[in-house]
Amino acid sequence: MLETPHRHHFSTTNTLPKPPISHPRRKLLSFPSLSSKNTSLVSLPPKPHKSQLPPPPNPPNSIPPSPPNADFQQKLIYFDSIGIDFLSFLSSHPPILSTPIPSIKSTISLLYSIGLTPPDLRRAASMCPEILSAPTSSLVPVFTFLLREAHVQGRDLRHVIHRRPRLLICSVELQLRPTLYFLQSTVGICKVNKLTHLLSCSVESKLIPRIEYFQQLGFSNKDTIAMFRRFPSLFCYSIKENLEPKFNYFVIEMGRNLKELKEFPHYFSFSLENRIKPRHKKCVEKRVCLSLPVMLKSSEERFRDRLEVFYSSSMPDHWLQIEATRVEQ
Repeated sequence: MLETPHRHHFSTTNTLPKPPISHPRRKLLSFPSLSSKNTSLVSLPPKPHKSQLPPPPNPPNSIPPSPPNADFQQKLIYFDSIGIDFLSFLSSHPPILSTPIPSIKSTISLLYSIGLTPPDLRRAASMCPEILSAPTSSLVPVFTFLLREAHVQGRDLRHVIHRRPRLLICSVELQLRPTLYFLQSTVGICKVNKLTHLLSCSVESKLIPRIEYFQQLGFSNKDTIAMFRRFPSLFCYSIKENLEPKFNYFVIEMGRNLKELKEFPHYFSFSLENRIKPRHKKCVEKRVCLSLPVMLKSSEERFRDRLEVFYSSSMPDHWLQIEATRVEQ
């Protein structure tokens, strides 16, 4: 049999050994000739995670973003410059923390432009902190309403806001204008510009309930409206804490007629404990019945003098009814 050319026969014993397989990466990191001291100098750092990658560099001519506490620091410094403790203000009105400082500065500049002074601003911020976080776009309509519809004089704006800062955060459509119409049409108050503090009162929850309270006491609707027209501050008094206890004392302890209240609703403006009760008791001791204006509006010295005059001219064991001929200042 002929042997096939170019065919080689290898026995298993003559097989060449295979070279050892080493991982390429391991080969790069293996330096047996270096000491352990030098090995650490050439070790590659671990591959960073995606979340740990450094942020891309800012583009040219761009302003780097401010750190989170920069806005807080700016507000702290600015509020200190206008005399307001920012930390105390923040505790009473947390939304100021998210209000941009340019918006705060614009609001304060607008308030200064109508004549408010730094003390006025601090008082307004303490009474109604929402003012400083209100944008100027919500304040301008209020000023326009006060000037054009409530007929407040420009020179009086400062006084109006100083007395009732809450006006600035009231909605013209939902609050101020309905109250203005109620006071003018229902109560008959013409010069509302002198009573602008009432414009922030709710018609449904404050004005109407007080009118209904007096009607429940026995006053007619006509007499009730006349009382509020004569003394609009009745709308500001609490029913439970002011009107009710004073009325009960007037009827039960003083035994007076409702007609006197209709003619002098200012009775409810005097302190029950410091003025009404002490003077009524002195009148009882002297057996003299003074009219409400004479008894309550006089100064303490004037009251004692008049009480002695009428007591000395009265008959024993008889009451002397003194009708006020004029309203004493």
